[in-house]
Amino acid sequence: MRNNADRFFVITGGPGSGKSTLIEALHQLGYARSVEAGRAIIRDQVAIDGPALPGKDPALFAEFMLCWEMRNYHLAEASAGIVFFDRGVPDVLGYLRLKGLAIPTHLQNAAKNFRYNHGVFIAPPWQEIFEQDRERKQDFEEAARTYDSMVAIYTEYGYELIELPRASVEERVQFVLHTVTSLPR
Repeated sequence: MRNNADRFFVITGGPGSGKSTLIEALHQLGYARSVEAGRAIIRDQVAIDGPALPGKDPALFAEFMLCWEMRNYHLAEASAGIVFFDRGVPDVLGYLRLKGLAIPTHLQNAAKNFRYNHGVFIAPPWQEIFEQDRERKQDFEEAARTYDSMVAIYTEYGYELIELPRASVEERVQFVLHTVTSLPR
């Protein structure tokens, strides 16, 4: 593989579409992975009554997510082989757009500089598996709007979207692994 972007694969989409479950299954097979920024930041900020929460200060929340995603990228550079990312830097831009907020230049620069494989997996909205929980406050309609926002932002930044099938975790794993081996690098 020529560079890190060749081996860095993003799995994105709206909340509750099975991304984290799929990435955990790939990790159980021995693949390196990143941990989603949003949930961890929300959990930590709630624990300390911090301001970087979607309902308090969405722009600050986005800055925290950007830092997390850039750190994930740097950690992945130190690993060997394929790495699956539970979202990527462009997701932060998609989040800001979804919230109707301006995308600062430094975030645009980050999306241009922190590159992943050209083929980005996207999980479509899937009502049958969608659930709300302590960190996931969005309803299904917002999950669908998030999906649309990710489609737009990743397309704008030159990625080819590969839609995951609405299928079992095992079938999704096989789909991803088959696709990864057939993508140009």
